[in-house]
Formats: sequence, C-alpha cells, structure tokens
Amino acid sequence: MSHADVVIVGSGVMGAATAYWLTRLQPGLKVTLVESDTRYEKASSSLSASSIRQQFTCPVNIRLSQFGIAFLREAEQHLGLPDHPVVLGLQEPGYLYLAQHEQTAALQTAHQIQKQAGADVALFGPEALRQRYPWLNVDDVALGSLGLSGEGWFDGPALHQAFLKKAMAQGVQRLHDRVVGLDHTATQITAVRLASGGSLPCGQLVNAAGPWAGAVAAMAGVHLPVEAARRTVFVLSCPEPLPQCPLLIDPTGWWLRPEGRFLITGAEPLHTEADLPLEPNWSEWNDEQWASLAHRIPALAALRVERAWAGYYEMNTFDHNAVIGPHPELGNLYFINGFSGHGMQHAAGAGLALAEWMLLGQAKIIDVKELGFERLVQNRPLRELAVIG
Repeated sequence: MSHADVVIVGSGVMGAATAYWLTRLQPGLKVTLVESDTRYEKASSSLSASSIRQQFTCPVNIRLSQFGIAFLREAEQHLGLPDHPVVLGLQEPGYLYLAQHEQTAALQTAHQIQKQAGADVALFGPEALRQRYPWLNVDDVALGSLGLSGEGWFDGPALHQAFLKKAMAQGVQRLHDRVVGLDHTATQITAVRLASGGSLPCGQLVNAAGPWAGAVAAMAGVHLPVEAARRTVFVLSCPEPLPQCPLLIDPTGWWLRPEGRFLITGAEPLHTEADLPLEPNWSEWNDEQWASLAHRIPALAALRVERAWAGYYEMNTFDHNAVIGPHPELGNLYFINGFSGHGMQHAAGAGLALAEWMLLGQAKIIDVKELGFERLVQNRPLRELAVIG
C-alpha cells in the first residue's frame, strides 16, 4: 500500500478531529484513518451523553472546554459543507453540582480554580437554589455550583460525523480495516500491519483508538493505562416539566439532564472491571437509585424507565486525565487518549493541540503540555477530581 504521511488508528471523534485539523493546517498532507467499525456501533462517539462543562479541577481541562464551547457555537462555520450542514442542537443550561456540608470545602476549592481560569460559574446557597429551581429538593444541600454560561449539551454523533465528513472533504482517506501490529525501530514507528494482510508505511502514527488504545500502544511495546470502562445511561420519562433543568450532579454521585422530552441519567457503576460487554447493566437501576432520584426531584416519584444504553469511557486509570502528544522514545508515535468521560467536549481542542504538536513541534493555541506522556513515565499524576460517574 502507498505511504501515508500520517496514519491515525481510529476514526471516532478524536481521530476525526485530529485529521480535520492536520489537513486544515497543512492542506495536501496525506492522512489515512484506519477504522474497523465504520458504522461506529461500539464507538464512544456514538454512545456518549455529549455534554460540555467548565467545572473541572485541572486548568488545562477548563482551557479545552473554553475552546470547545466556542467551537461548538460556530460549528457550522468550521465544519459545514454544502451538502452537509452542521446542526448540533447546542443548549447551555449549565451544570449544577450539589454539595452536602462535608463536601462544601472541595466544591469551594474547585470554584476558586475555575474562577481563576475564567470560567463563568457561581455558588448558590439552598434558598437561592429553591428560587431558581422550585422543583428541586435542597433540604440536605449546603451549596451548589452552577455554570452560568458555556456549559450544557449537544448532539455528539452529529459533531463526530461533521468532523469526519469535513476531514474527508479536505482529502483525508478512511480505510476500512483493523490494525493488528506495528512495525517499529527503537526510535520510530515505520508501518502499521492490517488484518487484511497488508501493511501501510507511515511518517507519523496517531493512537486514537479510544477504549482500545491500550492494546494499540502495546503493539509498539508501550504501556498505556487506558481501558474500556462501561457506563449505563437510563432514559426516563417524567410527568411534570422541570423548567430550566441543568445537568444535575447529585452529592451521591448520579447525574441527570434533559434529552428532548425525556431525561437521561447515570451513576457510578456497580461493576468496574475493564472490557465488560457493551450492554446496559439493569442492576444499576434499583430501588435505592429510584429513591435517591425521587428524593432530589419529587416529581420523579412517578417516573418511568423507557430504555437504556451502554457506552465505554476510555478510562485513564493513572489519573483520569487525557494523554496528548508524542512518546518520549518513539518520537513519531502520538497519543490522543484516556479522556475518562470528557472526550467529546474536548475533541475540538485536543485535536487542534495534537495537530499543532505534530506539525509545529508544540501546541500553540491551547497549552496541553502537562497532559503529555512523560508524566506516565515519571509517575507524576495530574489528577482530575471532577470525573462524573
């Protein structure tokens, strides 16, 4: 097969965004996406709850979200094609984190980090929360943190398809195949080996394999602590409207937000083994979960569970943060992995940062160097404390 300047393993939202930025920054670059699941039936890009927030505890994640929300607001300008307009249905009602008394110190510390990074967030006491959300029970709540702008949700699969179609319109090729091996020397990747029997020489290789990124890295003898962590999302119907409902994060750990005329919700999983079957775990919906939801939102005492689906977090077990940038020894091997549940919202910024790193030697618009691979080698975790579920 012919040589590619860049081979990207995986054409989910991270691979597609990277391909888009590479060929936008350097038109004519020969970029090939290798993808085995071209219907994206198991891709996190298709199964994500697709929300965006600035309420993180690591400033680099806030920077990525700030770029991300600006990009989403102008997605048609960036990604629109004559035969493929971009309609993302972006809504910005905010995230609302609720804290009980023992959790207020952590919420206030996070708030200070977010304000210093320029996030539009505010703290509210119980009475202010009652006035803003009369359907919400805050009798046991001491404090709430609300994103006043720049937080909400959108159509993630539509964003993924827009990145992919725009990248291909810019000359990116997508190869329906599966990478089964990597040829490499001590200092660089030379080619990818394919399940079809061929091989594809490359100048640079990007690991954008999502939940399966660890297995791809292992083909080059590299340990990448990223695994497939299953999360179940339940779709609920509620007989009463919840005006101005934000994405709500309860002190007990579950989250909930509107989705059209329904609500969707999820919680920390009961089983945390890696690579569990991609099927909803109905045991996570139980009397305790229902009671907790009904306590927080009394109208949900009459809810009905309509359906459920499951998707994978590409969980970085090292520190719950992304790994972006080159390998320190295999210099043409690049990573864009391990977003641990906040990948869809960071895809636009992360793809740009990686493309700049690959073409210019550093990420210029968004400083992401602290997310580099070196921290894994040096056992220097950058812990993101605000991981939902």
